[in-house]
Amino acid sequence: MPGASVPDDDLWSAVGDPTRRRVLDLLLAGEGTATTLADRLPVTRQAVTKHLAVLDRVGLVHGTTTGRERRYRVDTDQLARASAQLDAVGRAWDARLWRIQRLAEAIHATGAAAASTPATAPATEPDPEDD
Repeated sequence: MPGASVPDDDLWSAVGDPTRRRVLDLLLAGEGTATTLADRLPVTRQAVTKHLAVLDRVGLVHGTTTGRERRYRVDTDQLARASAQLDAVGRAWDARLWRIQRLAEAIHATGAAAASTPATAPATEPDPEDD
């Protein structure tokens, strides 16, 4: 996975889905299977299995087979890295927005200063027909 300062598009696509975020929330409370998760979500077991596959592919959950069941748990280290990425992206956007605000304030101040300075009348050429 890229460093914490480089957003991982696959990771953020995976957690961009509300159902997958809910799956993560449920798994943070403890292990679960596709069946037990489907019992607590408004989607089918097959849909939960597909969501779990996406989360597994990006490393946020891992499944282990026990008998006929596949039990999933959250990879807390990967979740911590994802959280660090989100923090880094948030800080970068805060810095961008701060620069935009400062630029807008400078433009506003320049415009206000120009508006408060009396304008001088432009020099005009004499009209040749006035002669």
